[in-house]
Amino acid sequence: MFRILHTRQLSDAVFEMGVEAPTIARKVRAGQFLMLRVGAGGERIPLTFSDWSAEEGWVRFIFMRVGKTTHALSHMAPGDSLADLVGPLGNPTHAGGLGRVAVVGGGVGAAVAYPVARAMVEAGDDVTAILGARNAGLLVLEDEFRAMGVKLEVVTDDGSAGRKALVTAPLKELCEAGAIDHAFAVGPAIMMRFCADTTAEFGVPTTVSLNPIMVDGTGMCGSCRVTVGGKTRFGCVDGPDFDGHAVDFAELMSRQRIYAEEERVSAAAYEEECTCRPKE
Repeated sequence: MFRILHTRQLSDAVFEMGVEAPTIARKVRAGQFLMLRVGAGGERIPLTFSDWSAEEGWVRFIFMRVGKTTHALSHMAPGDSLADLVGPLGNPTHAGGLGRVAVVGGGVGAAVAYPVARAMVEAGDDVTAILGARNAGLLVLEDEFRAMGVKLEVVTDDGSAGRKALVTAPLKELCEAGAIDHAFAVGPAIMMRFCADTTAEFGVPTTVSLNPIMVDGTGMCGSCRVTVGGKTRFGCVDGPDFDGHAVDFAELMSRQRIYAEEERVSAAAYEEECTCRPKE
């Protein structure tokens, strides 16, 4: 069992959780992920580390409430325990020797972008961060990015925070100015696709951190397979980082929608049965 140390609601549907996990905290590196189960018999879901402390023995992750498991997770509190927490899984994001890097985080993707940007800064790369969301209420970790001291551009679809634009607007401007040598993007698949399309025009190498459906996270089930450069790769053991210019995003987005209806029905049934908060 893994004891919950900290919870924080970042917006209506986005939450942060810190969990006691000293063995994992000693090994994790930026870009890696964990698999968790809320309780015995529950589904396993992948979440990427947003922060950790090897000295204090904790890890943190950020999640959006979209299905049954994340609904259940959002109702847990400090002192509660998770049944399983496995990690770190996947390959760390490469940092160092990249030069001038644009790190783009869309929505909860900022939770992944934050430790990646930090690792790149520590490795000597010159980072410009671009944070984007539909509105101000969905922006996460803006203060943490500012505290890091990197150049930061904030954009929202409706202009309620930062500049009214998509993340591809400042990314294209950086490309046009010849101001970046590499780009890293993480967020919704459609956002990563357009980031890759933007940088491809200027020949800027681009890494994307993919979020395909996963079941075991160790390469055994094949659920997370993606096509990269015409070859089948597994997001869990070959990734999650891949060459954004070689990813088949149309296939990725199609596979991400396979269980959308089942997820909706399951989440609705959980909300109906849940007694952890008053019915509206």
